[in-house]
Formats: sequence, C-alpha cells, structure tokens
Amino acid sequence: MSFSFFDKLSQDYSELLNDKKEYNVVIEVDKEENKKSFTSHSVVLRYRSTYFTKEIENIATNENHVKTIHKPNISTQIFETILKYVYSGIVNIENIETKIIYELMIVANELEFEELSEKLESYLVESKASWLRTYFSRVYHSIFDSNRCNEFKYLKRFYNDIITKHPNLIFESEDFTSLQEAALISILEKNNLQLEEIKIWDYVIKWGIAQNSSFPKNLEEWSEENFKTLKTTLQQCLPLIRYFHISEKDIWEKLKPYRNILSMQLWDDLNQKIIFPNQPVKSLVLPERIISNPELPQRINERISTIINEEHIAEISSWIDRKSTIYSLTNIPYKLQLILRGSKDGFQPKTFWNMCNGHAGTVVIAKVAGTDEILGGYNPLAWDNSKTQETYMKTNDSFIFSLKNGNIQNSILSRVKNKSCALYYYGSDKQKTFGPCFGGSEFLLQSNVSEFTKDKRCLCLFLNHLGFDFYEKSIRKTNAGFSIIDYEVFKIAKK
Repeated sequence: MSFSFFDKLSQDYSELLNDKKEYNVVIEVDKEENKKSFTSHSVVLRYRSTYFTKEIENIATNENHVKTIHKPNISTQIFETILKYVYSGIVNIENIETKIIYELMIVANELEFEELSEKLESYLVESKASWLRTYFSRVYHSIFDSNRCNEFKYLKRFYNDIITKHPNLIFESEDFTSLQEAALISILEKNNLQLEEIKIWDYVIKWGIAQNSSFPKNLEEWSEENFKTLKTTLQQCLPLIRYFHISEKDIWEKLKPYRNILSMQLWDDLNQKIIFPNQPVKSLVLPERIISNPELPQRINERISTIINEEHIAEISSWIDRKSTIYSLTNIPYKLQLILRGSKDGFQPKTFWNMCNGHAGTVVIAKVAGTDEILGGYNPLAWDNSKTQETYMKTNDSFIFSLKNGNIQNSILSRVKNKSCALYYYGSDKQKTFGPCFGGSEFLLQSNVSEFTKDKRCLCLFLNHLGFDFYEKSIRKTNAGFSIIDYEVFKIAKK
C-alpha cells in the first residue's frame, strides 16, 4: 500500500518559489515600466521544461553565480501564472479574461510546457468557441505555422471546420486583411471551401489592396505600377483561384478590371473558353470546389435544441403547414438542423448574418432573460448578408410566435398580415447591431453593444396605434426591450 501527499508537496514547492535564499536564476519579463524580475532555481526549471534546459545551458553566470534570462515579450501577469504552475502544478483561470487565457496558452507553448498548453487549448475549444470565432484572424495568425504542424492540433481542427463550413466568418471579419499570407494561402488551397469562386476572388483582391495602403481608392486612378505591385503581393494567391469555374458575367465584371495582374496566357485562355468552350487551354485548370449541401448536421451527443422540446417542434411544424390541429409527436413531418446556437457560436449580430446567410426555411428561437418566454419566428426566404441597404422582404408564409413554457400557459401564433413587409433585412453597415427582424420590429434581436444578452435592446413591438401592424397580433404583453439568455436558428427540413 502507498500513500500520496501531492497536495502537501505542491504547497511546499509553492513556498520554495518565494524563497530568496538559494535562487540561481533571474527571469526578467515585460517592458519598460511593467518590467519585473522573478527569482527561480535552475534545477526546477530544467526538470519542468526542455526550453529552460537549453536556455540555462547557453547563459553565463555572473559574479554571484546567477544566470539572467530576458523575456520582454511575456507579460508580468502571464509569467506569474507560469511560475506558479512550474512550482505547484496549479493554474487557476477562474474569472480570467479569455484573451489572457489564450495568451497564457501561447506562452506555455513557447516555453515548452506541453501539458499546460494542451490543457488550455482544449479548454478554449470546448468552452470558449464563441470567442475563438469572434477573433478568428488573430488566433489563426498566431497558431498558423507549417513548420509546427504538430502544435495546436485541436485549434487547427476547430478552425479547419469553420473555414470549410462558414468561410464568411473569416472573410468578413474586421481583421481579415491582417491575416498573414501563409494562412490565407492555406485557406485558398481547400477544395471544399463553401464559397462561390468569384467571392473568393473578391476577398483575395481586398486582402491584396489592404497590404498596399498607398493605392488610390478609385481603380480608374491606378497606375501601371499599382497593378504590378498588387500582382507581386498576390503572386502566391493568384494561382489558387479556380478561374475556369467563374461565370462569363463575373469574368467581365470582376476579373477584367484587374486583368493586368493576370498572365496574358490565362486571360487569353479565359476568353477562348468563353468562345470555344470545348477547346483545350494551355493554362492549368484547377478542379471546381466541392460545395456541399448547406444543411448542417446535428452535432454529436447534443440535444436538437436546448430551448424547445418535441411538443414545440410539432406545434411549429403544424403552423408551417397551416394545419388546424397540432401534429402528433409520432407524425412530425419536419426535422430541425442546427445552424447556430448563441451559447456556442456567440451572440454578436454579425455572427447571425454570417452563419445564416443563404439558408432558407429557417426558424429563429430565443429564450428571454428573466422570464419563461420562448419567442421566435419562421422565415421561408433565404437570409442575405450581402445587401448594402436595408430592405423589406416579401412573403405570405412567415410567422412569429410565443411558445407555452413554465408560467406561459398558451402559445401565440401571429401570421404575417402585410406580406410586403414580412421581414426586414439590414444592410452590411448595420449588421453589427441588428440581427433577425420580422415586420416592423414585431420580433427583433438587436444590441447596441453587439451582444444580444447584454443591453435589453431586443424587441417585440406591436405598433397598432401607429398603423404598423405587419403581423396579426402581438406575441408579448409589453413593448419593453429585453435581453436573451440563448437563441438558436434551425433549418426546417423534410424527414
């Protein structure tokens, strides 16, 4: 029989960290006024990290037999956490910003504390997926390095899945143009990138122009030198575009203005393909990207919905089919396919527009904070995030609803009354504030701080006194704004 006393061992080693009597290593971190020195023991550092083994061997001792390591790129806060882990094996991330946890993972990886780095990486993927999506470019930029292919494998797998299924989350992110070239190339190389080729071209041009801030804003003012510079900037990206799978219209409208950055042979071959489609060309013809069905599979080991149950699904299904009675649970003709869930994918309005773009026949479900209310709406049309100006969308088949739940004893169905104003699609400049909107805000998710759970700006207005009754009835008893605790968007598909 053996007895383990790891807690006491950890506590004693923690005390050793504060013992200034026999230290022989000083580690200086951070810069300028934040610079701080930490004392440590070479024997502990060497046995805990191969990085410090190499560092200590290559540094000479001073007259006091002390070695000094300089790490100005590591913040004091991060290194304090690292040293506590080194001596005690404990890392407490409770109440720490996700950004700091991420930076801690990067530093742990740099200092070759594999156990800690992998644990933090796993935590971020499992618990902070929303943050990882929001700051895609920043994180992807940091972890992407083809020479370190075995590192950050969980994050790379996580992002590869996003890149394939939801490329708009990358290309339309605020910091897309700061993406390093190698990372952009890795995205363009994907055969199953779920995006039209002409849109990929547009984003590549946008990225290239952003790397050359001195270019004139008006393309007509560009000089020959501007085009040469852009061609040089994009020399690794341009060969990855699937040119021969772009429509004739887009070739003339989108490629022709930039034909000077293409080789003469490629431009001639594109023209030849239009006039003589069956004739072989000299340029390399890459295969067309594999665009799969946009329907998203249900995630493994996950309930269809965390907000509604089977009875609710039966009720919504009967409303879609305009049935006078509710479908039985064994006779529901539809299945729900999850597109996004706020608690996993984030509550930013822009996330809604990016992830739901192109999906038709969807239902939005929201759980109101502080009440038992479950609100929602059905949209038979495809969501569209490409509009430059907001516009009403016309349909006779949309509806909004409140579902029975807890203290809410009866469901409310409200069908569209003014089909010309069934839905309101916001322009790209307002998609950071406004999410899905049915009618004249009769069901609207919005937030002035880009977080549906924060500032009670969501609405279910019924403005009958102003004549704006776009739906039959109100689905709430108040016009007061509210926040939500979660929301989901599903595609409705036939079983």
